[in-house]
Amino acid sequence: MPGLFCSGDAMRGGRLHHNVSAHPFLGAVTTAPLYRMYSVRDAFPALLLADDGGAVTGELYDVSLDSVRTEFLPDEPPELELTVIALDDGRSVLAVGLRPGVLEAQAAEITDITAFGGWRAYRGLPDPDAS
Repeated sequence: MPGLFCSGDAMRGGRLHHNVSAHPFLGAVTTAPLYRMYSVRDAFPALLLADDGGAVTGELYDVSLDSVRTEFLPDEPPELELTVIALDDGRSVLAVGLRPGVLEAQAAEITDITAFGGWRAYRGLPDPDAS
């Protein structure tokens, strides 16, 4: 089963964590430095493959494809779609990314937050692994 990379509200402590909380947590992970991360309407993050990308932090879960379809994707915003991304350790995993054309069509609603390295840092949320 491919892992599911979560980089927004499905992470531990987020309002959508219930969508993955019944599945094994595989750990905090980082993407390969190939992605831009955007905040859409300051409501949710979105990954996009980019030549000038950076690394983004998130969490990895062991979720069946059936559960991705029935429990995870129904709560995702229409600007996002299921995709495959690369982690910094070379693994390929599932994630949700920005749909083609959304960046251009909704430019006024989208902020590049790549420099923060992740949604938690951008939002100033606590790291559940920090002691």
